[in-house]
Amino acid sequence: MTGVEDGRRGPRALVRGQLQHWSKRLAGWPWWIQVVLVYALARLFSFCVFLAVARQQGPSPWGGAHPDYLSFIGIWDSAWYEQIYRRGYPEEIPRGLDGRALENQWAFYALFPALIRGLNALTGMPWQGLAPAVATVAGFVAALLIYRIFRLFAVHATALWGTVFVAVFPVAAILQVPYAESLNLALLAGSLYLVIRRRFLLAIPVVLMMCLSRPTGVPFAAMLGLYLLWRLRLRAEDPLDPGEFVRIATLGLVSCAGAVTWPVVAWMATGELRAYTDTETAWRGTDLIPFKPWYDMGTDLFGPIGGVLAPLVLLIAAVLVLTSATARRMGVELRLWCAAYLGYLFVFLHPQTSTFRLLLPLFPLALVASMASRSRAYRICLAAAFLALQIVWVTWLWSWAELPGGGDYPP
Repeated sequence: MTGVEDGRRGPRALVRGQLQHWSKRLAGWPWWIQVVLVYALARLFSFCVFLAVARQQGPSPWGGAHPDYLSFIGIWDSAWYEQIYRRGYPEEIPRGLDGRALENQWAFYALFPALIRGLNALTGMPWQGLAPAVATVAGFVAALLIYRIFRLFAVHATALWGTVFVAVFPVAAILQVPYAESLNLALLAGSLYLVIRRRFLLAIPVVLMMCLSRPTGVPFAAMLGLYLLWRLRLRAEDPLDPGEFVRIATLGLVSCAGAVTWPVVAWMATGELRAYTDTETAWRGTDLIPFKPWYDMGTDLFGPIGGVLAPLVLLIAAVLVLTSATARRMGVELRLWCAAYLGYLFVFLHPQTSTFRLLLPLFPLALVASMASRSRAYRICLAAAFLALQIVWVTWLWSWAELPGGGDYPP
């Protein structure tokens, strides 16, 4: 194109032409390069957001004002994982004068800090550099596995956009900080991929590691139970031979065992049967009563009627999404996982600001969002909205700003 012809085109047309040019070039690259590229760009965006917010950060419980990037991402639960890495777990549950458990390391599963400790022994690298690096690499692995899952149910472009939505999700910045989220997401995606491909015995070690990274074992075991019932119901259309029945049941039993492994380890190490559950409830200040926290939060926000209606509305919305025609296109395994995980959250979760972070395991819904429309404008706008909300999340929740009564909202 000549300079005269180029000049006749408006700026909008030029931008559109460049986007189309690079889109065509990108489409010709191998799928894994495309996934790595979009995920790397997403993490670069999060890096810039962290840096910008860190410059505005005042003094916090973890250090002085205006911390550098590595110091800034090493706060909140990252500090708990670092304590485990350096000192392990307490032999006794610390308790206050009223006998209630105080916040301590037993609330955090061992796989992530153990992995960092092993790599430190091999490389000599310190926690501050090694832990974020491992978390970030695990995020890349998770992105690749998530794309492979999505590709089983959608064409390349739709699967890639679904992966983009996961990468830019408002809380996706957590995937590059020293939390166990990215490692758990990679192991969860690997477990689901193997279940979808019906490699049930091969999934056993992956599921066990997942159960030692974060508390996702209970909903995964529930999902497998529902999946087995589903296969029995449809055995006339999708034959279930005795061997496959045994393999599914074995994985389900292993998942159940994995789900209780960490509470049992805490019990054996401290001599207290309720060591893990008492520690978990230390953050909420009340005993673990199923469903009640949702009623309490709804009442606090919307009044007595809201205490009943708010959880009910959320439950109905979840059912409508998972039973929609679009969601049914992604396969029963992913829908059962989302249903089991949402059920787990409704039963056991104490809803608060950290709830946003706990939505990451619902990553299959990103594929639903991608399949909802093939419009490029829709997909770009949704990704842009997620990026904007990521700025809000880091600024509002990750950054420390002490409340009048002390403390801050946890991310």
